[in-house]
Amino acid sequence: MESSQKAWELENAVKLVDPHRDALYSYDEAEQKAISDERPWKKDPNHFKNVRISAVALLKMVMHARSGGSLEIMGLMQGKIAGDTFVVTDAFRLPVEGTETRVNASAEADEYSTQYLQSCRDNGRLENAVGWYHSHPGYGCWLSGIDVSTQTLQQSFQDPFLAVVIDPDRTISAGKVEIGAFRTYPENYKPADSGGGDEYQTIPLNKIADFGAHASQYYSLEVSHYKSSLDSYLLELLWNKYWVSTLSQSPLLTNREYSSKQMLDLSQKIQNAEKSLQAHTRGGPRTNVKDSQLDKVVRDSNKIAGEEITGLLAGDVKAKLFNGVGAPAVEAQVR
Repeated sequence: MESSQKAWELENAVKLVDPHRDALYSYDEAEQKAISDERPWKKDPNHFKNVRISAVALLKMVMHARSGGSLEIMGLMQGKIAGDTFVVTDAFRLPVEGTETRVNASAEADEYSTQYLQSCRDNGRLENAVGWYHSHPGYGCWLSGIDVSTQTLQQSFQDPFLAVVIDPDRTISAGKVEIGAFRTYPENYKPADSGGGDEYQTIPLNKIADFGAHASQYYSLEVSHYKSSLDSYLLELLWNKYWVSTLSQSPLLTNREYSSKQMLDLSQKIQNAEKSLQAHTRGGPRTNVKDSQLDKVVRDSNKIAGEEITGLLAGDVKAKLFNGVGAPAVEAQVR
């Protein structure tokens, strides 16, 4: 049980802060007001570069995202600003209606968030809302056109504000949290680098157009995780409660619908690449664009194969460890 918790923390790079001071949880209202008055992010659109998320806030967001199934969910994050870093200390759900492609925040959600934050302040928790999170079930961590509009609106009225995206399906398949943090650029701003250095990720065929159309309107922040002494205690309670289900579940069975969609999407990409190559072969030599298209198909297929192999190996290890446990004792009783 303890080893599985340590493995989760290691996989997601959860680091322990000073167990005596828990400095990242201390909130200085005067300091935060001074930062808000200075507004350094107005001078530099790329001012914010990092996000530090507490382990408990991360778990809350992942469990919320997973509970939505194929529907998108939404919530808010609480925390503070420290230099060029968002420090997220907690998160809470919002009562919103979600579909497979978007979430719709209503007046009820606004009223709920206002009452929740006021209740926190009344109980001595002064952290402000520093961002919103939502899920992209099965199609990666990036901002759609609707997400870009939402984030731009939030930055206009309550900056500094952050957008976080979690993919619950890829989290189950990969064994670590698939998460991204983003901020949008001001209108008409032309970034020097339009994201060419971002890590490659698989985008479903029906989402590629939306992904490419808005990729230059926002940038990603480096995400890291931490835990305090209180987080350590809460994590221990959670693992004590859920370790049996965590150990018994199989990512291949839990995520079989997502895996099937990945296979179908990959087959369509292969067909498109083949048609494109055949058409281009008749018209002239192969170009770098076609090679890039094939390269992406190969990378996507390797990713799927890697996840399936990992799931099979995990099942095999569990079978060898636990199948037949108690059998010698039963045989001895029979004899």
